[in-house]
Amino acid sequence: MCGIVAFFSKKEAISESSLRLGIDCLKHRGPDGQKFWISPDRRVALGHTRLSIIDLQNGDQPIANQDETLHIIANGEFYDFERIQRDLKQWGYQLKTNSDTEIALHLYSEFGTQCLHHLRGEFAFIIWDERNDLLFAARDRFGIKPLYYSIYNNTLYLASEVKALFAAGVPGSWDHESFWQAECGIFAPDRTMFANVYQVPPGYFLLASRSGIQLHRYWDFDYPLINDSLPQYKAEDYIEQLRHTLDEAIQLRLRADVPVGFYLSGGLDSSTVLGMAAHHSSSPIQAFTLAFDHEAYNEEPLAREMAAHTGANLQTIPIRQSDLAEHFADSIWHCEMLCSNASTTAKYLLSQAARDAGYKVVLTGEGSDEIFGGYAHFRQDMLLQNQQGQDEQTVKLLLEELKLKNKVSVGLLAENISSQALNGVQRLLGFAPAWMQASSEGYLRSVPLYSPDFLAQFSHRDVYRMFFNQIDVQEQLKGREPVHQSLYLWSKTILPNYLLRMLGDGVEMAHSIEGRLPFLDHKVVELVCNMPVALKIRGLTEKYVLREAAKPFITDTMYNRQKHPFLAPPSTFKPNEPLQQLVQDTLRSSLMSSVPFYNHAAVINLLDQLPTMNESQRISIDLVLMKMLSACVLQERFGLT
Repeated sequence: MCGIVAFFSKKEAISESSLRLGIDCLKHRGPDGQKFWISPDRRVALGHTRLSIIDLQNGDQPIANQDETLHIIANGEFYDFERIQRDLKQWGYQLKTNSDTEIALHLYSEFGTQCLHHLRGEFAFIIWDERNDLLFAARDRFGIKPLYYSIYNNTLYLASEVKALFAAGVPGSWDHESFWQAECGIFAPDRTMFANVYQVPPGYFLLASRSGIQLHRYWDFDYPLINDSLPQYKAEDYIEQLRHTLDEAIQLRLRADVPVGFYLSGGLDSSTVLGMAAHHSSSPIQAFTLAFDHEAYNEEPLAREMAAHTGANLQTIPIRQSDLAEHFADSIWHCEMLCSNASTTAKYLLSQAARDAGYKVVLTGEGSDEIFGGYAHFRQDMLLQNQQGQDEQTVKLLLEELKLKNKVSVGLLAENISSQALNGVQRLLGFAPAWMQASSEGYLRSVPLYSPDFLAQFSHRDVYRMFFNQIDVQEQLKGREPVHQSLYLWSKTILPNYLLRMLGDGVEMAHSIEGRLPFLDHKVVELVCNMPVALKIRGLTEKYVLREAAKPFITDTMYNRQKHPFLAPPSTFKPNEPLQQLVQDTLRSSLMSSVPFYNHAAVINLLDQLPTMNESQRISIDLVLMKMLSACVLQERFGLT
């Protein structure tokens, strides 16, 4: 896991000082060394900050091939690399290192951009192909590793983080349209919060030449059509396949030349990873968990029970409101996005503790909910849209148990869609995913806080139309199970932009921690995609097939526990504690008035009303307050215009 920076100039010579500034800005991603390479004509530059995990002595980057016509820099891990190294040697390649990165260089030499289909892992990398005067940049299938780019003054800039682009000379300013998309919960996979700064989308690669840039998709989820004849496996067969494939993904991620730790919550996902990994370890595993100072949000007792079950050592990191207040701004600076809960900062502190304990690599449970349908809104979609074979009365009772507000009619979408724009989604898909409905309702609650100018700019636009214009509806959604459609769309916006960038790479790499995600091994995902949806959600039991596959490795408590989102206690619960004081002081200040999206008087009025709100209202409004607080941090830390 590292930081990468690349420049590709059409005209002017590359500025070495700009390159160094970009690299220096990513020291936290790679504290173990920095190197760069500039082409003889000074039109191409590759920079790298290294976090040494594989081949500690000889794995420095950039790495070149034998005749130095190819150069590579990479961030992340390529798994099963030793098998590929043996293949490359049989094909006549001479390897300079024992690192996993070098395999991508030679696979590109052999297969061109099709090398991506031979790579398994979490990665972003850039290759300069001198013979073909071509720059090739790629991002992993799910967006676990970030890769940003901008074109400024006839130069293409690429980097692991936006701040490195700014440090190298790209101007920083808000992208108003992206802010609006983020507030609506429909953030496009190629956008950022910043003008003229984009992402290489997950599962895509970028080609840059003197004539311009192109983006190409190389992987997608490819959920099966409803009428496709799937293999007629029994449930037990699917469970065994999943157990075997997930176990293989975990084993591959235990390979490192440094100690490997585990993040452990009170949930099924991280417990499954820990439990299965413990079977491959002859000594106790080291795990890390958080303990919040509010009983309803504290999962430490559950994590302790699971650690005892596996014989793992468990380090508990207590999190107080004062800790969240002290580190909130730093965590947002590292993540470069709006956040809606201080869990981002809590995960930042978890990574700090792991690094202080001497760990560079941790395995985590992220990604499971996104492939197995772990969230309540996916269960809602299942009950409303996938009702074939379900008893009508049972469906109604289950929906009431989910506390849905809408009236239910079998086979029909719930009434009272919260936003007129969702009618277009209904016409396009035949239903509106529950998570989109929830996002729409959240946006409508925030409307009174926006400035008149901001509302006037976007009131006539359709955020869903803009989002779906970038989605391959015909090939990836039409004819698929509604729950699979909902999962697919969630994976194109919330998964890479919030769950992976903020709760994953951003807060982990802030402390030079490499997070490894076995649930997002593409072989695991492809297996789960092709499972019947009824194996993922059964009534109110989410992730059914995973529970059964994990049962031999976890406690009965964990097996029977329903999904609880990872959230920090709302700041509004404790008005006199430091985090809420930070909210009050910041949102009442001149800094808030400089953020161009809000009506400052309306925000202050909302703050004045907090003491009169009940607990449910305070929980709801805390999401809005955290977004505004994080907007203030971005405004100040990046000097945005």
